[in-house]
This record gives sequence, C-alpha cells and structure tokens, in this order.
Amino acid sequence: MTKAKIGIVTVSDRASAGVYDDISGKAIIETLNDYLTSEWEPVYEVIPDEQDVIEATLIKMADELDCSLIVTTGGTGPAKRDVTPEATEAVCDRMMPGFGELMRAESLKFVPTAILSRQTAGLRGDSLIVNLPGKPKSIRECLDAVFPAIPYCIDLMEGPYLECNEDVMKPFRPKKK
Repeated sequence: MTKAKIGIVTVSDRASAGVYDDISGKAIIETLNDYLTSEWEPVYEVIPDEQDVIEATLIKMADELDCSLIVTTGGTGPAKRDVTPEATEAVCDRMMPGFGELMRAESLKFVPTAILSRQTAGLRGDSLIVNLPGKPKSIRECLDAVFPAIPYCIDLMEGPYLECNEDVMKPFRPKKK
C-alpha cells in the first residue's frame, strides 16, 4: 500500500515576521492522526499571507511532492490580506464548492460569523486542496464535517487508500455490488 503524502500549509501574518509558533498546522496533524490508521506522511509548511507564495507552495505540493491531499489553514476571512481562497482557485483545475458550503454550515452551528469565512476546495491534477479556517477548534469542527467524503474523493482520483479509525471518523464509500 502506498503511503499517503498530505500537505499541511499554514498561511500566517506571523510567518512574514519570522514567527513560527504554529498551533493551527499542529491541530491539523493531530486531527489527521486521530482519523487515519493508514500510514501517511505530513509535508508541512508555514508561509506568509502572500498570494504568489501560497500559489507556489500549493503547486509544489501537488505537482512535485505528490501530495494527494493538501490542507491549508488561515487566510480565509474577509481581511484584505486573506487571499488563500484566491490562491487555491488560481491553481486548481476544478473547484469543489460543496466543501466550503458544508464547512460554513457546520461552523454556523457554533458562531454567527461563520458566514464571513471563504473556505473552498478544488482539484489540481491528482491532489485535493481544502482550505480550513485558522482556529484549532474550528479546524476540527470543519474536518469532522467534510472528512467523511475525502477518502472516497482520493479513491476517485486514484490516489492512496486512506484507512480511518472508524471509532473516530467513518469515511463514506459506496457499497460494492
């Protein structure tokens, strides 16, 4: 079985200032460790909120480092510097709007400001790119909502088979006839 490579990209103003105390990226790794029983390798970057840097990082992870899944955190709000969705859309071949719709719907159960979030997802080659919010609590809530579809999406893209701890995360895969 092929070990999955999963890109984790933290987009942060603090990275521009040389500060890398990244709790959001670590929250993604912790969550994926809870979900996944199959072997996986994190490909981890902390980068500044600059669209060209975000685009270059996503392209490198998808095209050169063969990450089947790339998860970003940060840069999805309404502030002028929040450009992660624009970078994602610029590098993707096809967009997957259902991911953002579901994450906002889930977040609205907890905070009315979820409507300000602009998370999205898309496909670049053999990679699924998913934008998450920046707060660890919101990261878990959003991943809990969308992750059941991610292993099957990766299957359809002929990527590595992601096995999950079904006591924690039950992925949806259609029953074979």
